[in-house]
Amino acid sequence: MEILTLNNELLIRVEKCLENVKDPEIPSVSVVDLGMIEEIKILDFNKIHIKALPTFLGCPALEIIRKNITEAILQISEVTSVEVEFIYHPPWTSDRISEDGKERLKQFGIAPPPVFNDEIQEWKVECPYCGSYYTTMENLFGPTACRSILYCKACKNPFEAMKPISNLM
Repeated sequence: MEILTLNNELLIRVEKCLENVKDPEIPSVSVVDLGMIEEIKILDFNKIHIKALPTFLGCPALEIIRKNITEAILQISEVTSVEVEFIYHPPWTSDRISEDGKERLKQFGIAPPPVFNDEIQEWKVECPYCGSYYTTMENLFGPTACRSILYCKACKNPFEAMKPISNLM
C-alpha cells in the first residue's frame, strides 16, 4: 500500500514535469496542452514509460520532443530511466488540445483549430489577434504540416492556424 502511494506521488510529479515540456515549434504550448501524452506508466525500479501521440505522421520534431521529455523527467531524483514511445493508435486529433493550450496558441499568434459551423457547413477560424471570424485561407500549407496560413480581413493581419484533424471521417 505504501509503495502505491509513493508511485502515485511520483506519477503526479511526472505529470507536472510534462506540463513544462514545450513543443519545439510552438514554445508557448506544452505536450500536455497539445494532448500528446496518452499514457504514463511507472514500472519496477521507477522506470517511466510514456506513450505519446505525434500530432502528424512524420513530424520532424519527434526526436527533439523525445529528448526533451526524457531530460525533463530524469530531473526527478527517484526516476531511474525514461522511455518515450510514439504510438499512432488512437490517432491524435486537434480535439485533444486543452482549453489552456488553445489560449496559449492564440497568445503565440496561432489560431487554434477551427470550429465547424453546422448551419453553413464550413469551418470558421478565429483571428488570434482581434477575435474576428472574418478570415480567409491564404495557403493550406503553412510552415509545418499541422498549420495553414490565413488572413484576417478585419485587422488586416496574416496568421497561422492549426489544421483541424478529426477521426470522424
